Amino acid sequence: MLRSDIPPDAPIGVFDSGMGGLTVVRAIKERMPSERIIYFGDTAHLPYGDKSAEAIRHYAQTIAAFLVDKGVKALVIACNTASAVAYPLLHERYAQQLPVVNVIHPLVESLRRQNPHKVGIIGTKLTIKSGIYPKLIRQYLPDVEVVSMATPLLVPIIEEGYIHHRISDVVLHEYLQNPTLQGIDTLLLACTHYAVIRDEIQTLLPHVRVLDSAVPTAEYLEEILRERNMLYGGDTPSGEDEYYVSDYTRTFERMSRYFLGQTIALRLMDLWRNESLPFEADTGCG
Repeated sequence: MLRSDIPPDAPIGVFDSGMGGLTVVRAIKERMPSERIIYFGDTAHLPYGDKSAEAIRHYAQTIAAFLVDKGVKALVIACNTASAVAYPLLHERYAQQLPVVNVIHPLVESLRRQNPHKVGIIGTKLTIKSGIYPKLIRQYLPDVEVVSMATPLLVPIIEEGYIHHRISDVVLHEYLQNPTLQGIDTLLLACTHYAVIRDEIQTLLPHVRVLDSAVPTAEYLEEILRERNMLYGGDTPSGEDEYYVSDYTRTFERMSRYFLGQTIALRLMDLWRNESLPFEADTGCG
């Protein structure tokens, strides 16, 4: 059974390999503005898509333990790669204590309502290699054709801030013109980073339905919290949101304003050395 001693005003824990999970945070805050967030971006190990499954499970376990120790009432794996390879482990370890939510199942569930005929999937190398999306889609939509393609350059481009830039335009054109994606009517963005370039992708594929996981994940989380009487009913958050990174970069701070529409106070937390270092934006760190 879930723990009964977690108060409704406890924060929601969210983590990703970098800043992509902020797209999920934004969706959560838009649906549930009174909820408090503790976010962890594992920028020291970015990108996850090029790491081994064993390494990602290790990172995910360490981050999840940190968030649980911070007293979160739910754990959101806001990373498709970590969701693909670490969700079963984290679910087994923590589901008896608190809800554990990944970003894959909500996106596939939203796809079921679209009546697709041919679905394309783009994501990191490891997410695509895992085969989790085609497997789940075929369970629910056995007659739908599914094609997948790794697009590993997109995460570094986004993390470096090259959004609405000629660099991202060239790379997107190259990926989206690949014959693998010919004839698709729906494209799943199987990486939370990709939500910030969804409009660019939609422009290049005007007749294709483009779906990302941010809003479906927030909707699913809200439903879970409501079912379990864990929604916070206050008019304003019970405290300040907290944002941690395992390695500071100026780009993360700059892009976090773009993602969230506000300045956030970052804290550098090396979980593997158990040190917490506050810093100001203008210190020249990084």
